[in-house]
Amino acid sequence: MATKGKYYFASDFHLGAPDKESSFAREKRIVAWLDEIKKDVTELFILGDVFDFWFEYKTVVPRGYVRLMGKLAEISDSGIPIHWFIGNHDMWIFDYIPQELNVTMHRHPIRRELNGKKLCIGHGDGLGPGDHGYKFIKKVFRARFSQWLFARLHPNFGVGLADYFSSSSRKTSQESDRKFLGKKNEWLAIYCEEIAANEDVDYFVFGHRHLPMRLNLDNGGEYINIGDWITNFSYGVLDESGFEVKGYGTNPIVYSNTSPGQ
Repeated sequence: MATKGKYYFASDFHLGAPDKESSFAREKRIVAWLDEIKKDVTELFILGDVFDFWFEYKTVVPRGYVRLMGKLAEISDSGIPIHWFIGNHDMWIFDYIPQELNVTMHRHPIRRELNGKKLCIGHGDGLGPGDHGYKFIKKVFRARFSQWLFARLHPNFGVGLADYFSSSSRKTSQESDRKFLGKKNEWLAIYCEEIAANEDVDYFVFGHRHLPMRLNLDNGGEYINIGDWITNFSYGVLDESGFEVKGYGTNPIVYSNTSPGQ
């Protein structure tokens, strides 16, 4: 059913990275943004990688992030639906966050019709052609045996080890994350083109790429990447006038492909 209202989208907070001080400052900035939008938000979509690393032990909660958790709980308790998409850095979220915050978790892209527009919404990792190495590792990490095995590690060791590899992975991909690859080489755009060939979708909305981007698709519809909160502090908003990507407390967003729709 199509619904009308104001819908907000944010992605890639990567809390915990690159250090405690900058992460804490970023968390407070995110909470300030959430405090502002709670006045008119109809539904909130968080598109993954909220944490740079998260592992949900049965009886242990990772330290930190209480301000973000509290604000999301406040928004949820007020009756505003929150959708939380699992990213590649926080794929080991299980039942603690959805139960505590009363949020709806998504592990795959979803379809929604909002304000008369058809949307495909997701995080974006592992989609499109190529990157077979990561797709294999993703299957391994999502296997229950891998999760059981990691849970056997003491949190002091396990979280420290995971933080090290998460940081290494982020540094390796950081340079490529900042470059627009061209419409024919942006793998999320290719994924969207394949869907648009068979489905009527107005907006494909993703994160993961860390690069604000808008591309008109040859098969119809528009691919929109809402960027991140490490360098862009960007978010998306859909109202009855259309979809817009904005920067919080920054200069207007400059799309990586130089202009919207190109």
